Amino acid sequence: MTRQHILDGANESQIWLEGSPLEADSNILVTVTSAHGEQSAYISSRGVVEVKAGQLVDPAPEVQSEASKRKHVGLQRVMTISGYSVAIVLLMFSALSFGGVVKARIVLTGSMEPAISTGDIIVTTPITRKEPQVGDVVAYQAKRFNGENVAVFSHRIISGDIQSGFVVKGDANKSPDSQKPAAPDILGVVIFVIPFLGNILTPKALFLLVPCIFGLWLILDAMKSVE
Repeated sequence: MTRQHILDGANESQIWLEGSPLEADSNILVTVTSAHGEQSAYISSRGVVEVKAGQLVDPAPEVQSEASKRKHVGLQRVMTISGYSVAIVLLMFSALSFGGVVKARIVLTGSMEPAISTGDIIVTTPITRKEPQVGDVVAYQAKRFNGENVAVFSHRIISGDIQSGFVVKGDANKSPDSQKPAAPDILGVVIFVIPFLGNILTPKALFLLVPCIFGLWLILDAMKSVE
């Protein structure tokens, strides 16, 4: 039996370890906690070294690996579901757009602020699918007095009817438009607004974006499945 001093305690007290000598491949970690703090000693066949317990005690690697794996799988599942949801929405929008059910347009002026800002994308549906009502925002073909087409305006209906023509006005404009668009002039009723996206897209890019994003997503998902 041997008796070995390992730690100095508070108030000049000492801590000793008594027992058989350690074998060459053996070691002991002793941690003592008191009101004065924590002390640890690492004991091996080479002697005693005072250490901090955290330097030698690590979480089990299997637990860390399993927790990390579960987190990774959960994140991957969320990204996959989100990606397919976006792709499905884009594909549906593309099909509806080609079928004439909806149409997307980029807003070029601030006449409808704050409801619709420059660079927003408005999604419209034909008046055969949604009859315009007072309060709706409609996209209509603006014309000169000689009947020549000028541009497409998207303004709010404030009065009138579809047969004799609507009185329309931009929310930010002081007075109504001089033209009263009737059924032949109205290209669609606004049903949805996508903020800001039009600032980074041209009309041609908007037309190509849907199939490109969908195709890219399918390619990335296929590559991920191979891994």
